[in-house]
Amino acid sequence: MKLDKEAVLLRRVKQMKEEGVRFRLNTRVGSKYPAQRLLAEFDAVILATGAGAPRDLRIEGRQLGGIHFAVDFLTANTRALLDGRGNFVSAQGKDVIIIGGGDTGTDCVATALRHGCRSVTQLEILPKPPLSRAQVNPWPEWPVLYHVDYGQEEVAARFGSDPRRYATSAVSFKGDADGAVQGVQTVEVRWELNHAGMRIPREVPGTAREHPAQLVLLAMGFLGPEQALLEELDVARDPNTTISADFEDYATSVPGVFAAGDCRRGQSLVVWAIREGRGAARECDRFLMGDSELP
Repeated sequence: MKLDKEAVLLRRVKQMKEEGVRFRLNTRVGSKYPAQRLLAEFDAVILATGAGAPRDLRIEGRQLGGIHFAVDFLTANTRALLDGRGNFVSAQGKDVIIIGGGDTGTDCVATALRHGCRSVTQLEILPKPPLSRAQVNPWPEWPVLYHVDYGQEEVAARFGSDPRRYATSAVSFKGDADGAVQGVQTVEVRWELNHAGMRIPREVPGTAREHPAQLVLLAMGFLGPEQALLEELDVARDPNTTISADFEDYATSVPGVFAAGDCRRGQSLVVWAIREGRGAARECDRFLMGDSELP
């Protein structure tokens, strides 16, 4: 979303091709290309599949048309930019509701705005962060502070306000006679401690509201990597379904198979993906050659 396709992405792909990297596109390993074939044909394998299994929202009306996972919406949009085709879900002229307040949700906000949406609202179940550090969030912990990212800043410039609605939970989707989504029913929530001392959201009576929406994007995070390939390779996983790989040598439970990025550490930032990719390359080189000069 944030990188220029011609000046950055395609230029880097071209560079890698010229350096000898061979790309095999439209090859779903585990179905069209059996996973065991990897182990038979290659001396080493690095799994860098990400953690792309999205978290769903199973509430009334989920089956309605016009409700999409954010990652599918963004992926199709990027492919359309790369290949020049219009096969993507457009937000043009629509009231857009984005459920989820993270980086993926922000990218959806900015993309919907670029499509020419009529309005955009971002629902966040957590309360609005403070402007300064709370006493329960001291240094050196990561500061939990209110900030405006690029997507919200652009929407505020276009429509006059931050699109985020904090402490708000979607409870149902409303549709029309043709089975298409037309609105999202929400309630405000208050975070309280339960009997076990855990903070949980409780509905605030009298706060029900319906937002118009002809496009809903679910951006509530990810549950971990897709499991089919990992099951076929029989690599060990941790309780969060991410790959169990040593944090020093990136090795999985299968000899010669390494893992890097979100598929082993859970969804994180691209800077971690870059760092892990380099580390896995070094350890893979060491596995193949007995030593490595890679950093």
